[in-house]
Amino acid sequence: MRVFLPLTALTTAALLLGTATGATPAAADRNSDGTPLVKVSQGDPYAKCTIGARSPDSVVYPATEVEPYLSVDPRDSRRVVTVFQQDRWNDGGARGLAAGWTTDGRTFHRSTLPFSLCAPGGADYERASDPWVSTGPDGTVYAGGEGVDFTKSTRTALLAATSRDGGRTWHHLTTTHVDEQPFFNDKPSLTADPVRKGTAYQVWNRLDNDPPGPGSLDGPGYISVTRDGGRTWSRARQFVDTSGVPDTQTIGHLIVADRRTGALYDFFDRITYADDLTTVVDARYQVVTSTDAGRTWSAPVTVARDTSVPEVDPNDPAKLLRAGSTLPSPAVDPRTGTLYMAYEGSDFSGGTAGTGGTAGKFDSVQLVRSTDGGRTWGTPELISPRGVPAFSPSIAVTGRGTVALTYYDLRFLRPGDTTTLPTAYQLATLPDGNPELRTERRISRVFDWLQAPYAGGYFLGDYQGLAADGEGVRPVLTEAHSGAPQNRTDVYTGTLRVR
Repeated sequence: MRVFLPLTALTTAALLLGTATGATPAAADRNSDGTPLVKVSQGDPYAKCTIGARSPDSVVYPATEVEPYLSVDPRDSRRVVTVFQQDRWNDGGARGLAAGWTTDGRTFHRSTLPFSLCAPGGADYERASDPWVSTGPDGTVYAGGEGVDFTKSTRTALLAATSRDGGRTWHHLTTTHVDEQPFFNDKPSLTADPVRKGTAYQVWNRLDNDPPGPGSLDGPGYISVTRDGGRTWSRARQFVDTSGVPDTQTIGHLIVADRRTGALYDFFDRITYADDLTTVVDARYQVVTSTDAGRTWSAPVTVARDTSVPEVDPNDPAKLLRAGSTLPSPAVDPRTGTLYMAYEGSDFSGGTAGTGGTAGKFDSVQLVRSTDGGRTWGTPELISPRGVPAFSPSIAVTGRGTVALTYYDLRFLRPGDTTTLPTAYQLATLPDGNPELRTERRISRVFDWLQAPYAGGYFLGDYQGLAADGEGVRPVLTEAHSGAPQNRTDVYTGTLRVR
């Protein structure tokens, strides 16, 4: 399990956060079954920016694009917006956030998100992180992220902007919330309401370690809402309480909506630490529900235990990886309202040998479901291959009820290989959610994860994205390049047909 440092350590141990230009050509890539992917990230809009170094040890990775997310216009699946970190720093965040947009589903154009000083007209923050995007039923695109300062002060801010032209240009830049140390805001996500035009929700966790010491860490969930298409956002308020158990935080808040009923479901991980704030004593995924457009929320319901373990190179555990541990990926079946949550967990490794001869537990991709509106949840189901470490699951459900999951796995790693980490991105599908009908195929090149930027681990992003795309699905993912220190990663996407 990833352990998140208390705020007293953040200033010394690095915050591991996470105006249109011309068109960029789509570069085709192919996976094992010939499905084309296109490269979204072209060029580096922040290459000349010199803002953001926090110390002589700060290292920026130029032309790197990591941690992508995406949204598909519900009115036209060819209209897609992707967002990602641009030029990752080793000690937290990136020079800025960027977007790729298309009107034909294949030819992507670039725009810059105004969330840092490196971006034209950007907010007054040295770095940015945690990109998110969602499109409302009227085509309004909402982008969210986090602004971060290191040198002037230790500030973290939640930012939002909107686009009414499919991601070409961004307007209504809003600081929905800002704090200075000892508060630290983390892992925001943003969801447009699929049935209420002009309504969107931004949620995140707000850490408080004041005064520092045992029993003082608190990390509740916060929410801000727009009901006028992103022109204004409500004052941030707490909606998930953690004060009842000392040294408890939440992380990974993400809202999904049942468009049949209008109900909202916010999923998150609740983590409780021992008094020394370095050992996790309890961690569980939970969900809260709102039936009045986010005004009030239910008490938390436990979805599953968080059994994730440290993300490492199986052949060399001293090499840390950075993936989707502790972050839930939920979805709703649009026909039936069945709720699903995918996550990293070690329930199925059980101390057996994994790929590369690894002994001990490792993370797999697991799935749980609820058929009664989140009141009760089934037992975990294994999605990734048994005996193979797997990371960063994303989930979506098509209009026909096919459950699709994407994830990285290490099935191509050979025993004893400590110089490379062969990695591929997989797509698993469950027609009608039936695990007995499960199929799987690879949708990326096999690439070396160890070529990715290093930021608290070899970093492809704390999450990747997946969205229903008509009757298929559209993933967005990061791949690493070998022998390209000035262009270590790129972002790819494509439409994939599923049953």
